[in-house]
Amino acid sequence: MTTHIITAGGGGFSMSPTGSPTALDRYIVGLSSVEAPLVCFIPTASADDATYINKFLVSYGVLGVRTMVLTLWTGAAHAIERLPEADIVFVGGGSSTVNMMALWKAHGVDAVLKQMASNGKDTIFAGISAGACCWFEGCLTDSFGPMRPWRGGLGLLEGSFCPHFQGEEGRAGAYTDAIASGILPDGYAIDDGAAIHWVDGKLHKVISEREDARVLHFMNSLQPGTSGLTTQQLNAELI
Repeated sequence: MTTHIITAGGGGFSMSPTGSPTALDRYIVGLSSVEAPLVCFIPTASADDATYINKFLVSYGVLGVRTMVLTLWTGAAHAIERLPEADIVFVGGGSSTVNMMALWKAHGVDAVLKQMASNGKDTIFAGISAGACCWFEGCLTDSFGPMRPWRGGLGLLEGSFCPHFQGEEGRAGAYTDAIASGILPDGYAIDDGAAIHWVDGKLHKVISEREDARVLHFMNSLQPGTSGLTTQQLNAELI
């Protein structure tokens, strides 16, 4: 059993100006050994936005996959029942990681995802922005308005996460301060267009669909009660 998780700062079809699948989308689909894999899109962080859902269906419809959408505002029970059938789970971005996790807990989606990660089936999980934050222990989020650290993810990956690192004003300072102070654990900050590929919870590869997209690893390097950071830029493989 192998569990793959792709955590992207941004990019893919969500940020494609034409709505077409990008190198990141093709990379995710290419990880599956299943012919015509079933891809489940989870748009909870966007409040099941219909335009976002349609963009996914059109984009992934040309990739030789089958598609389904897990919606929680309508048809939740049936969608959650079908979720374990998925070969690939793609969690979309949106304005509220915190609301997404609260709804997942209320409907039991979090428990189903954790079970899927440990049930012996090779599974591919992926997500961008809020859809990447959810797999970690904590993240930097604007769910409350201003950027602030928050712990409450699924915890399938250790540490913390910050998407859109150089793409949104205020993220860099807020994230580094949160790690330096110990509010968030050590973690990864990712620019739009870059992602980390994890295999069974271990960092496997850093990938990018843009030459200038970076992935940074921030670590609190000093003793408890002090503050300080060690920063490592990880080399990304262009896909």
